[in-house]
Amino acid sequence: MTSSSRKRVRAVTRLVPVLLAGALAFAVPGTAGAEPINGPDVASWQHPGGSGIDWFAVRASGHEFAMVKATEGLWYVNPFFVQDGIGMRAAGMNRGAYHYADVRQSPEAQAAFFASTSFPVIGGDGLPPVLDIEDAKGLPPAAVIDWTRRYLNSVQALTGKQPIIYTYPNFWRTAMANTTEFSNYPLWIADYNGRSEPGPLPGGWRHWTFWQYTSSGRIPGVNGNVDLNVYGGGLGDFGSSANPFGS
Repeated sequence: MTSSSRKRVRAVTRLVPVLLAGALAFAVPGTAGAEPINGPDVASWQHPGGSGIDWFAVRASGHEFAMVKATEGLWYVNPFFVQDGIGMRAAGMNRGAYHYADVRQSPEAQAAFFASTSFPVIGGDGLPPVLDIEDAKGLPPAAVIDWTRRYLNSVQALTGKQPIIYTYPNFWRTAMANTTEFSNYPLWIADYNGRSEPGPLPGGWRHWTFWQYTSSGRIPGVNGNVDLNVYGGGLGDFGSSANPFGS
């Protein structure tokens, strides 16, 4: 390869991250050329040494929504949940909360635990409750599917809102046997593929509502790496004054 050829290859290589960033910034399915609606999701990991999140800086950097971990199983409450919920509301962000499933424990009890804990964030104008299901704990698909069905029915009855399902494609295709039973629920898909949209969706879903495209994002106001997401539609217009989930 000649010296000039090598220079051209290096120049193209340097452009790849720029092109990818542009794709993520502007290519949202169904909104050709429109600005995307971005937001992080956080847990206690985003509070190293007990440090706080500057939600006003997060909002000022262009992030319009955020999800915060509320509970896990029947024993854990995120110690920063209330603090982050208040900060998100004060900064004028659309707010959501999620429960990390432990499929070895009662789904009805976990639904009640989450609903009571998360009400300050998801109640009223908050985003729908989220079920984070990504660990089968060694149980067979039929048992995990039954657990999921019972949890979703319970949390919807308790909150009055249809839940969102957060999962990974490979988990759903294996631990959930790629069931299509839940395809009528909004999907929050985690797929770190480096492209401008998620890969083929599992479980009979035709559309995604949120896409978590990286776990190593960096944004103003958050110390260290953070998950970043983009909104794909289905829950109303976050930018509208009539937005039912606005602050």
